[in-house]
Amino acid sequence: MPHTSRTWFVTGISRGFGREFARQILARGDTLIGTTREGTADIAAPEGRLTVLPLDVTDGGAVREVVAAAFAAGPIDVVVNNAGYGLMSSIEDATDAEVEHVMDVNFHGPRRIIQAALPHLRGQRRGHIVNITSIAGIAASAGSGYYAAAKYALEGLSQSLAREVAPLGIKVTCVEPGAFRTDFLTSHSLRTTVMMGGDYVDTAGASADYLARLAGRQPGDPAKGVAAILEAIESANPPLHLVLGPDAIRRTDEMLRAFAADLDAWRAVGMATDHDHIAASPAAAN
Repeated sequence: MPHTSRTWFVTGISRGFGREFARQILARGDTLIGTTREGTADIAAPEGRLTVLPLDVTDGGAVREVVAAAFAAGPIDVVVNNAGYGLMSSIEDATDAEVEHVMDVNFHGPRRIIQAALPHLRGQRRGHIVNITSIAGIAASAGSGYYAAAKYALEGLSQSLAREVAPLGIKVTCVEPGAFRTDFLTSHSLRTTVMMGGDYVDTAGASADYLARLAGRQPGDPAKGVAAILEAIESANPPLHLVLGPDAIRRTDEMLRAFAADLDAWRAVGMATDHDHIAASPAAAN
């Protein structure tokens, strides 16, 4: 499909996927309105094609102001919720503050952006919302419970949102990356709680150790990952789910097989829970 010039709004463009988004968007001749916490980004761009705005996605008032300012400059074609960070902890060991913050950044941050953008996108009767979730939002591992909870929540929101806005000409895509070679596994983007209980050494602790060893050696190429996202966005029928990386696809396949196995093993039990008169009704068979 021929490339059509677009205007993008992308959160968290200072590093990782966000920075690669900025590079590829600008290289295509598109216009980018990006956000960073500091309001600056060391990204070369032609005059007038890059605007960088300061934004903390946990500040609802700031989100509304920044999104309004972005749309005031003209229609926006694609909104990408990219900003986020990871938390590794056993379920037992995380503090309330840690849990609330990871949910605030990774779920409520995108939710605030979406709510602020929707009136403008509805007015345009077009647009595409892209939420960068994670393979953890499909198949959680030990130690990723609270990060996964935030990403699962964003997945659920996105599925509902897609149904609500499809009649308005607005598309929604969740991107579920596996391990890509960004700085996500460094202390800048991944926080690890000290495990208080030895009982979790072989589960949550082992996951944290694995990620520490994987840092800097992740198999995924961010440039290829972002290129795949752009290809999906430009396609005639963009997917609701875009799983990126052989590792993420393998984990998704494993989760789906396990889910199907449970569904089949307990199907008869689950099917026998309606009221008797409903189960006997001819309408119930249709």
